[in-house]
Amino acid sequence: MKTVPVQDAVGKMLCHDITQIVPGFFKGRAFKKGRIIKQADVDKLLDMGKANIYVQDMKPGMLHEDEAARRIAEAAAGGGLRLSEPAEGKVNLISTEKGLLSVNTDALSRINEVEDIMFASRHTHFPVQPDMPVAGTRIIPLYTDEERIQTVEAICRHFYPLVEVKPFTPVKVGVVTTGSEIYHGRIEDKFGPVLRKKFEELGSEVIEQRFVSDDIQMTVDAIHELIARGAEFIALTGGMSVDPDDQTPTSIRVSGARVVTYGAPVLPGAMFMLAYMGTIPVVGLPGCVMYYHASIFDLVIPRLLTGETLTKKDIAAMGHGAFCANCPDCRYPDCPFGKMG
Repeated sequence: MKTVPVQDAVGKMLCHDITQIVPGFFKGRAFKKGRIIKQADVDKLLDMGKANIYVQDMKPGMLHEDEAARRIAEAAAGGGLRLSEPAEGKVNLISTEKGLLSVNTDALSRINEVEDIMFASRHTHFPVQPDMPVAGTRIIPLYTDEERIQTVEAICRHFYPLVEVKPFTPVKVGVVTTGSEIYHGRIEDKFGPVLRKKFEELGSEVIEQRFVSDDIQMTVDAIHELIARGAEFIALTGGMSVDPDDQTPTSIRVSGARVVTYGAPVLPGAMFMLAYMGTIPVVGLPGCVMYYHASIFDLVIPRLLTGETLTKKDIAAMGHGAFCANCPDCRYPDCPFGKMG
């Protein structure tokens, strides 16, 4: 690559995209890398403030920004992603699935420590839709030493995949709603409709809802009966606090489920319980899930529906970023709630 005055560039190959910005009207590529400069281009380039431009003069062992970005992106991308064409030296990773973004943040940091390299992503565990850009990479200069790209590729091989989208797996959900006031018809259940909607948005279906009193054996029987009827996920509502009549956590333990945690460093959602009946997740959902747009449900349940088996350490790690600001107009997931790192 070498610098030449625009007037002397006619007939030479442009070695990078040139972006034009017209405030309030346009920002985009005006000249594409590889273009052979024509006499008619000179005035436009001068109008854009380009008195000098870079033309092709690459030395052996060097990579152009487009090729470098493409190689980094190809090495990093896992399932559920496609790559954009290089534009202005950048390649984006774009979701092809509805699911959760998964980013190896340690490996991402290692890559960004390599000279000349940048790689940015949305937060890990961000819910994504098809055709959503989730990450992008490029080199800082127009050219870089190929050895640096090889270093990045080695990191990606070791930690593969650096970035992927984990699709949601549809499951049959059984709901157990506890509480004598609902069981005896004194008040209307408002939790069930909320859960049906939330699970449907994640691609799963509530196949049945059982109502039980504040009775441990009734609750245990309902859990086992729903599993026998084909439920692949059990959600319990009601009775999750420390009041004497709240027996749901005890019922989950008595059911034979292996308890991972009772309590989570998430607000709203502290009185959450996660357990497993074999491989079937059993969750005790506090009342906040019914009232808040975003809560512990939105941080944990989507991960379970991608097939993750969460540990107490996973739940403990949620504390950083899991304090909801309770904004008047909730913007979740486009907000800091639940974002780690």
